[in-house]
Amino acid sequence: MSRIPSTQALRALECFARHGTVWGAADELNLTRSAVSHQLRLLERALGFDLFTRIGTRIELTPRGRAYAGDVRGALSTIAGSAARNAGHGLSGTLTISSTPGFAAFWLAPRVGAFRAICPDVDLRIVTPRRLDDVSNPDADIFIAFGSGSMQDVEVELLQEVEFAPLISPALANRLGGIETAPDLLRADLLHLGDGTDWRRWLKAAGLPTGAADRGPVFGDMNLVYAATIAGQGVSIGDAIIGNAAMEAGQLIRVGDVRIASPDAYYLCTPPQKKALEPGRAFRRWIIEALAQRAR
Repeated sequence: MSRIPSTQALRALECFARHGTVWGAADELNLTRSAVSHQLRLLERALGFDLFTRIGTRIELTPRGRAYAGDVRGALSTIAGSAARNAGHGLSGTLTISSTPGFAAFWLAPRVGAFRAICPDVDLRIVTPRRLDDVSNPDADIFIAFGSGSMQDVEVELLQEVEFAPLISPALANRLGGIETAPDLLRADLLHLGDGTDWRRWLKAAGLPTGAADRGPVFGDMNLVYAATIAGQGVSIGDAIIGNAAMEAGQLIRVGDVRIASPDAYYLCTPPQKKALEPGRAFRRWIIEALAQRAR
């Protein structure tokens, strides 16, 4: 085959390989399922070999299809990385980012070197607000806020939706004789950020008494909640964005299959007068790509 397949078809394949379903790929690409299926069929026809095999009512990648999808993922990552590196070339100045404390501590701070590698002459300042949805700091060039998306006097862009689930340290789980099901969690203290709202929603979704959300320590900062959880002081409700590093390191484990979608989300907010700042534009491109790679 001499022609290079369309980028849209390759992205559809790469998304399908990660999600394992057409609907998952369609949701990420913001396309209909039939549009994704059409792209996959066209790609298979253009390549001249079988990418998929049908098992019952669903399709799966063939071994050759999985290998090709892996090559495609590498190629797309190379293209994205090249674009990001060249976008940051020659930029300088100071970029002040206001970020929620949890996101700043558990996601942004561990990855700040990756942005510095792209824009080495941009000096970063990372500050944290008192409120998660606060976008009022006049010194900030860009905000990472958590809320409903109704922030005023800034341009708002959805950065990442959030699902909550219980997190516990393996040490505490062992001390309690094992935590395998949702009711097992009630043997531990429940840790709260601000109030018991998130726990109350989760307990209701799990079919458990919501009164359990009225007990347990309350903290005013997500960093404190995670520190207490990792130290085995109780079980917290957390999201994969800021809890992922601790889970990958084996410091925390997620309990059960019940997830609750948060009514709030992470948003990237830019004051209109600072929208044209090139370091801010480079940071926006970088963080969107970095979060997309995390989901892969």
